[in-house]
Amino acid sequence: MKKNKLIFLLVCVLSIIDVKGQETKTLVIGQFDKPDERYAIEVAITDLFTRNGIPSVPSLNVVKQGADPSILAIDSIQAKLKQAGIDRIAIVNVRGYDRKFKLSDKETSLKETLRRTSIYHIYREEATSVSFEFIFYKDNKMTFRDILKCGNVSDRDSVIKRIRKKLPKRMAKKWS
Repeated sequence: MKKNKLIFLLVCVLSIIDVKGQETKTLVIGQFDKPDERYAIEVAITDLFTRNGIPSVPSLNVVKQGADPSILAIDSIQAKLKQAGIDRIAIVNVRGYDRKFKLSDKETSLKETLRRTSIYHIYREEATSVSFEFIFYKDNKMTFRDILKCGNVSDRDSVIKRIRKKLPKRMAKKWS
């Protein structure tokens, strides 16, 4: 069963992404249980990255929906991704619904991070603020971690709208 998943993933990677003449890209992974939330975040972040000069691909183009994303930490898959022009992985998840959330100093491996499940959703009824964590990996090593706090949210669409507004500013200020 694992072998079939691995073969399917490799075929998907090679068929969707042009292997020759590509500059390096970032694979964007949204860690959310609900497929619609994962799709919304991955598409929004991929669009923002691309508009700001960071070529990127949503994980939905690489990993089959419902498949275990921890397969991306396997060395052979990493080599195939590199051949396809993907050399960085950006993982996005919700860390909490308050503005006081701080970054962790603990460095986690790609495999460990991919195995985590998110207990949070993009939006929660009682929340007026959402803190998103961005973790970047290159060669299976964490290279950067940041928190984006979106306040004054009232529904899922307002959260996406806030991300689209705040992330480019944050990228220009802290990520360069």
